[in-house]
Amino acid sequence: MPSDPAGRVLLVRSEKMALIDAVTTSPLVKSFLAGSFSGTCSTILFQPLDLVKTRLQTTITIPSGGSGGMLYTFGKVVRNERLFGLWKGMTPSILRCVPGVGLYFSSLNWLKTNFCEGHPGPLQAIALGALARTITGITMIPITVVKTRYESGVYGYGSVREAVSSIYMKEGARGLTCGLLPTLLRDAPFSGLYLMFYTQTKTRIPTNLLEGSQAPVTHFTCGVVAGLAASAVTQPFDVVKTKMQLYPHKFTSFPQAVWYVNEKYGPLGYFKGLVPRMVRRTLMAAMAWTVYEQITKSFGLK
Repeated sequence: MPSDPAGRVLLVRSEKMALIDAVTTSPLVKSFLAGSFSGTCSTILFQPLDLVKTRLQTTITIPSGGSGGMLYTFGKVVRNERLFGLWKGMTPSILRCVPGVGLYFSSLNWLKTNFCEGHPGPLQAIALGALARTITGITMIPITVVKTRYESGVYGYGSVREAVSSIYMKEGARGLTCGLLPTLLRDAPFSGLYLMFYTQTKTRIPTNLLEGSQAPVTHFTCGVVAGLAASAVTQPFDVVKTKMQLYPHKFTSFPQAVWYVNEKYGPLGYFKGLVPRMVRRTLMAAMAWTVYEQITKSFGLK
């Protein structure tokens, strides 16, 4: 350590700069930043679809979760809450999706680096995607609960802080984790299946399309194919998750919520809100992966 004050200041500054360089050049940090940026774009763009999906799963007056019910709900929200009502819940969505997507991609990058050599096979892709999403899902479950209640129109929270405080005061810590099981049963398989379909679809695409000027369009198309398949498979868990997070006193267990949906709506009840969720999750995931692929190339991670 230099004895003169100026020397000590320079040394401290150089150590800080070295630490900043080490952090900003870390593959995990780069993956997190790329994922967060892609999550921001897709969240803002597709928030109306998420809100309509939640409203469809909440209401009992529209039995269909198809395009007719979706258009009716869009119109109802615009009539009653104006156009910007479609972006209700934007704040908790941003608070959930932006760090959540960043955490997912950084976790996935770490898992692939440590447990997978080269391109993952189908089973490896399912395991990697599911595990990365499980880590993210557990971490972000409190804000997921707040987001669902914001979008439903059932609760009149004025802010995210008010929502968190109200839930904790009335329901305790358990209220901020309600619906965790169906959330994981929805998100972990979705991410695992999505990554499998996405990586396997890419292996069937000529290399020049994946690396040339058409790369963004190619990645987006692969993402759409993967998203459609993964959304349909995991839709029932999304319906059950919504019920448990909106009415925690009524549905105290996962089997109880599953039984209720079947008794109330029949087997088709598990697919309420399928169309808006399929469109949103498919386009959102496709956009997130497309932006992520391009940013990671610029970061030198590809």
